[in-house]
Formats: sequence, C-alpha cells, structure tokens
Amino acid sequence: MAHNYLIAEDDQDTQLLIQRAFKQADLSAPLYFTNDGQHTIDYLAGQGTYADRTRFPMPAILLLDLKMPFRDGFEVLRWIRAEPRLRKLVVIMFSGSSLECDVEEAFNLGVNSFVMKPISFSELLQVLMAIHHYWFGCNHFPQPDEGINIPRETGFVIAPRESAAPA
Repeated sequence: MAHNYLIAEDDQDTQLLIQRAFKQADLSAPLYFTNDGQHTIDYLAGQGTYADRTRFPMPAILLLDLKMPFRDGFEVLRWIRAEPRLRKLVVIMFSGSSLECDVEEAFNLGVNSFVMKPISFSELLQVLMAIHHYWFGCNHFPQPDEGINIPRETGFVIAPRESAAPA
C-alpha cells in the first residue's frame, strides 16, 4: 500500500505545521492537501483538476478536518461512505472539536478514528507519528476495490480486472 495521505484542511498554517511535522519525523509519505470539503470530494472522485491520478493519486488515508468551507467534514464523510468504491478508505477525523456529539456523529457516519488536533507542535509531531506508525506499521490494509487505482510502492497501478470470457 502506498503511504500517501490526503489532508483536508482549510487552515494554511495547520497545513504547513503538518508538512513540517512529517519532515521532522522523517515520514517520507507523500502529502496531498485540499482546502475545503468540495475540493476533497472532487479529489476523491477524480474530477476536474484532480482527474490525473498520476498527479493526484488515491490516498491510503484521509485526514479530514471537521469545520471546512463549502462542505464540512460530516458532509464529506457521508459522501465517502455512500460511494461503494471508497468504502475501504481510512478516514480519520482530525478536528479541534472535543464535543461528544461531534465524535458520536463522526462514528455514526463511519469514520475510522477521531483524533483531536494537538495544540503544540511537539504534540502534533507525536500524534502524526502515532497515526503513521499504527496505520502503516500495525494495520493490514485490504486489497483495494476494483476500479480504484492506488499506486503500490512498486510503482505499479492496480487496474480493474478484465472479466474472463467463458471457455
């Protein structure tokens, strides 16, 4: 499984801190960013600007901010879980909210994890390292659904299987 992330985060400063934390932790995972909920959906759907999967590959993990413009994290999560081809995408709600109702709603909608955004950089570094090491070190990912082109570390792209003609 390619170790790439899509990070849906509208705050530019937070984006820069995440990039800095990955670099400092020596996590060589490719990071792709979207600035709002609609761009996140467009990215995952491979629409418009994001149609080129070579430049915008499917992520292994989505770090999804809850409070974003145009479509919030709940709307994006609803859309993802309604898309059969994205049902296995790991979605981590990465939010500043500590409201129990937000945590409850995120899990009701199918989030894999709900992580509070840390306040300090050192805590952010620790949290991102823990996320990365758990999901790419301990976790075993299932094979992607057919039709999802997720680059493997070998550089190959998984293409949909051709149906075999009966003999």
